[in-house]
Amino acid sequence: MDYTEYRVIFHIDERSKWKLLLGNVENLLQAADSHEDCQSITVEVLANSEAVLEYAPARGAGSYSAQMAGLHQRGVTFAACRNAMKGNGLTETDLEDFVVAVPAGVMELVKRQAQGYGYIKP
Repeated sequence: MDYTEYRVIFHIDERSKWKLLLGNVENLLQAADSHEDCQSITVEVLANSEAVLEYAPARGAGSYSAQMAGLHQRGVTFAACRNAMKGNGLTETDLEDFVVAVPAGVMELVKRQAQGYGYIKP
């Protein structure tokens, strides 16, 4: 049997979509765990625009911090667009420890797609 390595980037730019996006990620990981030909799966969540605010619990956001931390422990990468951070008055110290900042969200999306990542935007 051939085994497949899957790679996907989830894109979010609206705070109201976090519950849906995180549910999609949970469902994907669960499906991958039971999919017999899935050797590995790499998942990245890229937030830009107002969605980066959910990465900053000290700023009154962070409703999904525990769920994100659990997904991070399962190997999910959470990334924040620095341009969006600046536009929303955030610095890297405002972010959850497990979140990485990338210079430009749109460039991260282009780069990952060039690397063969599937693109999902709920």
